[in-house]
Amino acid sequence: MTTWDNAQRLRESRKRAGALYARGKRVEKKDATALLEAVIQPGDRVCLEGDNQKQADLLAVALAAVNKEKIHDLHMVQSGVVLPEHLDLFELGIAKRLDYAYSGPQSQRIAKLLFGGKIELGAVHTYLELFARYYVDLTPQVALIAAVSADREGNLYTGPNTEDTPAIVEATAFKDGIVIAQVNEIVDKLPRVDIPGDWVDFVIESGKPFYVEPLFTRDPGAITETQILTAMLAIKGIYAPYGVQRLNHGIGFNTAAIELLLPTYAERLGLKGKIASHWALNPHPTLIPAIESGWVKQVHSFGSEVGMDDYIRARPDVFFTGPDGSLRSNRAFSQVAGLYACDMFIGSTLQIDLQGNSSTVTADRVAGFGGAPNMGSDARGRRHPSQPWLQAGKEADPDSPAALRRGRKLVVQIGETFGDKNVPLFVEHLDALKLATKLDLDLAPVMVYGDDVTHIVTEEGIANLLLCRNNDEREHAIRGVAGYTNVGRGRDKKLVQQLRERGVIRRPEDLGIDPLDADRRLLAARSIKDLVRWSGDLYAPPSKFRNW
Repeated sequence: MTTWDNAQRLRESRKRAGALYARGKRVEKKDATALLEAVIQPGDRVCLEGDNQKQADLLAVALAAVNKEKIHDLHMVQSGVVLPEHLDLFELGIAKRLDYAYSGPQSQRIAKLLFGGKIELGAVHTYLELFARYYVDLTPQVALIAAVSADREGNLYTGPNTEDTPAIVEATAFKDGIVIAQVNEIVDKLPRVDIPGDWVDFVIESGKPFYVEPLFTRDPGAITETQILTAMLAIKGIYAPYGVQRLNHGIGFNTAAIELLLPTYAERLGLKGKIASHWALNPHPTLIPAIESGWVKQVHSFGSEVGMDDYIRARPDVFFTGPDGSLRSNRAFSQVAGLYACDMFIGSTLQIDLQGNSSTVTADRVAGFGGAPNMGSDARGRRHPSQPWLQAGKEADPDSPAALRRGRKLVVQIGETFGDKNVPLFVEHLDALKLATKLDLDLAPVMVYGDDVTHIVTEEGIANLLLCRNNDEREHAIRGVAGYTNVGRGRDKKLVQQLRERGVIRRPEDLGIDPLDADRRLLAARSIKDLVRWSGDLYAPPSKFRNW
């Protein structure tokens, strides 16, 4: 006779074991490790909430302290591998297999563990891809999450950094898994309920805020004149002619420079109201001047940013906020917005090859992708038109009937031909291929595939890959903006000149831009302190960004 409630029975067994350490749903901090040993079984799929920014740090420490004779061979399924404890699990033998999306702060260590055979890699995912698999074949059996506060019934308030929590909890709670939340405090009444209490099994009060990484803060004082030049090229050569209103910016100083040029350079070009009004974006502090000067109409966010809480609360017309005034972020929804509702993604990478493929994997770093492959891909399921989407589609496919022509999302890679420590941005072959060979992977970890990339911007100019009609033209369009890298020096000068005459390659002078005009005085804010002034003292930057 078939039984159909095995998972439910296992869940009840786990709950009974965990209840030995609980009063109601509440578990003391000192019993966190014992609780995990009670509810987790060897080989379980465990989602330890490691987001882009928000980390369930108390639970990470507690899990790393379990007896590996009791808990071992875990399959970790989590967005971000960010804290040292996330990788301690593998060195200690507590965890064995990993499916993840992002590992920025731990990119060098994770590379060593992968090459050393300490981690059995499932796949490096995009955020949406990993969330989707939570509901198909990577459903967590135990979810360890973080929230700001809980009430006595276990309802959770996530505050501005909701991030991945709803996607994790729903997949776990409704497929007979166990949900354990660490919270900063337990209160009588929550500002709002973000996660219902009947989805949560146990709550641990940490007594202090969970760790949040100020991942999207860029000090304007560190923006270079070369980055200002690339920003000018992007604004005049891409934002303006396509009329891009709905967009996402990646992390980096090049896009921070664009944000700080909107109220100055872009204003002089008469572009206010014509570009950059609706965003899927974390609340970047460098966006403050553009918000204050009336450029930005609306922002939906993946997560929040340290120090921006009071500013967001004071600008509810711009941000999505709750009755308490705090930001309501949601990584899954914002990723969907970036994939389907935005007309452009512009971001940076570490390597670009001759086909336009890009990756953040290098010989000694495996940083993961985060949301870039979702942001930086052409959504073939899109059906609503917009002027930039239609225009890009026409450039890529001028011969098809207009009513049947597929539009194109603008996917822009922006950077300098030589990056940190004079490392070239352009390479003949991605290091991701070497990683795939070393680890015997079926698929190299490419962040954005070349056939999705529409433009590449460097200090040399803009390569419009939509206008390339064959692979040779595409390769030389890329070589044509690759500067004095080996890739750039390998160009056919005659073909590059022909591409320039057709407008496939556009140099600064072709756009009426004098590189000598790329001056820091163009920036609407030249320091973190300037951003504070622009915000009316509402922005409270982290201490490491304060030098006054």
